[in-house]
Amino acid sequence: MLAAAKMIHSLFLVNASGDIFLEKHWKSVVSRSVCDYFFEALERATEPENVPPVIPTPHHFLINVLRHRIYFVAVIQSEVPPLFVIEFLHRVVDTFQDYFGVCSEAAIKDNVVVVYELLEEMLDNGFPLATESNILKELIKPPTILRTVVNTITGSTNVGEQLPTGQLSVVPWRRTGVKYTNNEAYFDVVEEIDAIIDKSGSTITAEIQGVIDACVKLTGMPDLTLSFMNPRLLDDVSFHPCVRFKRWEAERILSFIPPDGNFRLLSYHVSSQNLVAIPVYVKHNISFREGSSQGRFELTLGPKQTMGKAVESVLVSSQLPRGVLNANLSPSQGTYTFDPVTKLLSWDVGKINPQKLPSLKGSVSLQTGASKPDENPTINIQFKIQQLAISGLKVNRLDMYGEKYKPFKGIKYMTKAGKFQVRT
Repeated sequence: MLAAAKMIHSLFLVNASGDIFLEKHWKSVVSRSVCDYFFEALERATEPENVPPVIPTPHHFLINVLRHRIYFVAVIQSEVPPLFVIEFLHRVVDTFQDYFGVCSEAAIKDNVVVVYELLEEMLDNGFPLATESNILKELIKPPTILRTVVNTITGSTNVGEQLPTGQLSVVPWRRTGVKYTNNEAYFDVVEEIDAIIDKSGSTITAEIQGVIDACVKLTGMPDLTLSFMNPRLLDDVSFHPCVRFKRWEAERILSFIPPDGNFRLLSYHVSSQNLVAIPVYVKHNISFREGSSQGRFELTLGPKQTMGKAVESVLVSSQLPRGVLNANLSPSQGTYTFDPVTKLLSWDVGKINPQKLPSLKGSVSLQTGASKPDENPTINIQFKIQQLAISGLKVNRLDMYGEKYKPFKGIKYMTKAGKFQVRT
């Protein structure tokens, strides 16, 4: 029983160079040497994000997440559901981002006192306690230049004098007595599409990860309902604690008393192949001839299934074979760079004009006498499409109960590429 009395024992923050720059222990101190197992796994990983999320050691489990080029490594002494810890670590990162504007090594070091105060409140004896941003902001005031100067001179801290009002209510995520002169509620539907397309243009895998982020600034204690045109699309849904789950199960309607300010209302997944539309296509002709020191390189991009919306911020990158010395290419739009050391080709396309499709054509020079590369390079594409949710998800209506005023309501859609890969 005693062994199970703690969930997270310690937390280590590791930067991109592999240095531990912050550690927090919630009971006894765990030696830094426990992170050696994590560093071994980091060395074995081909990419920074390929470190296994759970690493067993003789006496502990190390559970880690990578965000903003920082590894958050939690040390666990007993069996715990790993997703519980991973979710908590993501919540820590989101809180730092909310407090400091960015979650970077510099921001954490600059606000180290606030960081320790936050970690102390977020975890009580190893168990999550206050993880809601609104509650934390009443407990610990976000740092401002003036407050930092005053604290330095007077030796006081950012910790508030009183217990947050929400902490004692049945709606712990919302403080009482909220007042605004402008009442507004904004919702952002953001979808990220991961796909692998084979050389003939067929889809090998495709899935959509979506989130609905909200910024709600409403007076009093409003009760909101949000309904969708096609809620059956949503699969594997994860809700903010404010959502009434019974109502969702019965009617597929989101009913909730919202937190004050910014929060993530839900995240979802669309993995059914036939439901995932692919918004861009690539025509490619990349060829290397045996015994020749030249190779052809041709790419053309175009939009498809975008409901007439523009594909913007397009960035194409490709890791060319080791034998390639240089690339002599001409883009019809945008600019390209080729790094002869890393062999990485990047093409900043910008916005795709359907009337004049962007292309990148030319030749690549190979080492003389080098054998023909075993395989053709893969092409990675980044893009954004404003005002479109590629899954077809549409909000039907947003209603408010419990308050007399009429709020201003806004809903925005965006689709962007996650890991979007075309094989040639």
